[in-house]
Amino acid sequence: MSTIEIKDKLLSKNDQNALANRNLFDRHGVWCVNLISAPGSGKTSLIESTADHLSGRLNLGVLVGDLETENDANRIAAHGVPVRQIITGGACHLNARTVGDFLVHFDLERLDALIIENVGNLVCPASYYLGEHDRVSLISTPEGDDKPLKYPGAIHTSDVMLITKTDLAPYTDFSIARCRENALKIESELTVMALSVRSGEGLDAWLEWFELHAGKKKKRAESTAAKGK
Repeated sequence: MSTIEIKDKLLSKNDQNALANRNLFDRHGVWCVNLISAPGSGKTSLIESTADHLSGRLNLGVLVGDLETENDANRIAAHGVPVRQIITGGACHLNARTVGDFLVHFDLERLDALIIENVGNLVCPASYYLGEHDRVSLISTPEGDDKPLKYPGAIHTSDVMLITKTDLAPYTDFSIARCRENALKIESELTVMALSVRSGEGLDAWLEWFELHAGKKKKRAESTAAKGK
């Protein structure tokens, strides 16, 4: 019983910090998306491709979480995107307080969207709300099409599921249709997209979804600010 109570208190405090983050995003008109996946599913490659394709159309910022190294942040910075690396030192997820502490390193007034690349893990990150507006889970074709059934918490808390590395599907037993079906069994309202960053297949749908949500958030904030004057 004490273990449950401690966990409830931790999550409650995290939710308070997440709400503060969310209010900060809303105040500045920044749309925040939280990417979660197992290691190697292609989060960093997706961010790099998104930054390249939307360059000049959206101002992006990226917050990266890893147990060690700044490798991913260095990769993303090479694309001209403001990025900060959170090294968790063994923690298997980001929490809202840490994210909030790092937001001071971004000029939120200049950003349209902030991407959080969570620690590679489909278990712990699913339980921790960071203040994001949307959560996106990634399942890559080498992982197996039953992954949604094995990690229902990640799917249940996501708004979108991306099936990545579709260019590798012919070399595996992965079924895109079966993976989609498995995910929708858990979360019937889930948006599912399949794409390959390497080949570009399906990438347009992701970019359209991303730009639409970021643009709507900024316009809403600007409208609210205008009414307040």
